[in-house]
Amino acid sequence: MIQNIAQKKLYFIILLILLFFKNNVFDFNYYKNQYNNFKDNNIIEKNKNIKVAYYLTSIKFGGIARTITLLINYLSKINIFEHYLIIKSKKLKGEYIIPKKTKRISLFEKNITLFDVLEQEKIDILIYNFFNNDEIEKLNALNSTQVIYYNHSSFLLWIYKYIFNYQKSIYYAYKKSKYVLSLIPLENFYLFEKWGIKSILINNLATYNIDLIVPSNLDTKNIIMVGRAYDPIKRYDLGIKAMKYIVNEIPDSKMYIISNIYQKYIELIKNLNLEKNVFFSGFTKNPEIFYKNASLHIMPSLSETYPMALSEAKIFGIPTILCGLDYLALAKGGTVIIYDDNPHTIAIEAIKILKNYEYRKMLGKQARENMKKHKNQLIIKKWVKILLSVYKRDNKIYTITESEQDEKISENEAKKILNNQLKLLKKRIPFFKNISYNKFKYIFK
Repeated sequence: MIQNIAQKKLYFIILLILLFFKNNVFDFNYYKNQYNNFKDNNIIEKNKNIKVAYYLTSIKFGGIARTITLLINYLSKINIFEHYLIIKSKKLKGEYIIPKKTKRISLFEKNITLFDVLEQEKIDILIYNFFNNDEIEKLNALNSTQVIYYNHSSFLLWIYKYIFNYQKSIYYAYKKSKYVLSLIPLENFYLFEKWGIKSILINNLATYNIDLIVPSNLDTKNIIMVGRAYDPIKRYDLGIKAMKYIVNEIPDSKMYIISNIYQKYIELIKNLNLEKNVFFSGFTKNPEIFYKNASLHIMPSLSETYPMALSEAKIFGIPTILCGLDYLALAKGGTVIIYDDNPHTIAIEAIKILKNYEYRKMLGKQARENMKKHKNQLIIKKWVKILLSVYKRDNKIYTITESEQDEKISENEAKKILNNQLKLLKKRIPFFKNISYNKFKYIFK
């Protein structure tokens, strides 16, 4: 009897493991076939892997570091590539984990340049994650190394940083570059075409696998804001001020800011008498406990590109309030978008969600459903396609597959989004008060 129970348990564990690998990790046959095809056709030399390098400041802080380390970890499971991490800083404590077989080179410790490394290591492909126009110009002149420019910014970010001049913008450099990755459909399929930039749409990898995450049950009155509180672009003051109205209607509501403490906001919390309702969690690389216990996510940012916090909240089935961020690839599904910078407007939507369980449950379900289109397995397949096309130096990289068609946006949708953003800019920046739609559309041309 005991033996039968033990056998059943073992069988169940093996079944779970098989299901995990079948549905949630990789289609290994796909990558094996890709690898063999390229070897057989002499596109990749018989005893050589493709050398891919990633250039970063460090792998300790920020969404870019998390995105790139996730990419290295996933691609390392495929025996086509040899990975190099080129960082500006020395090794830091508490970095994101990467495979041990990744060759790590610190420019600071070796006292060498990026170009020295590319030449010495004979790097085939560099994934570049900065916005240095002079450096991009030099990289574009290379013959032996192909460069992919991973654009982690939005054109609106530069506008909110008061860069309106095309010659000074990153887009002037991108126009002269062969391989640019875009994270925003509006830019990739509409604006970049008008500005003379050729780009490929990509989604960022998610921290969590949606098939392995149990969503929040949405039965708390907990609100979260996730990210760097000190960054003025995030505008967490709007969320904190909204809590003053929310608490009046829902006294037991709590807001958790998943970030290092920012003294300016501590003072704001005290001034609004919200010490019992708004809390800083401190920086954490494992925010799961907060997602599991949250019923609402607020993102009041001026600008975002492909925010990890939004993908994480949606994976956990948490509704999100966005302030005008309708151009994001993740903008649809489980979100409420407001075109107002008034904390009271944010509070009205938050109260509506927190007071109606069926409504927030519906939004949470929509959020999870939307994220199924952004599964890591699909994104990694696209990365393999991109890297192999770049290595081969063909133009198949720009071919839109059938599964990518739904990521395209129509001209009418693009026009609607741009008009929405222009209306917001007219409220936020005096320079745009008299700017027409046509001038705005070609601002970086």
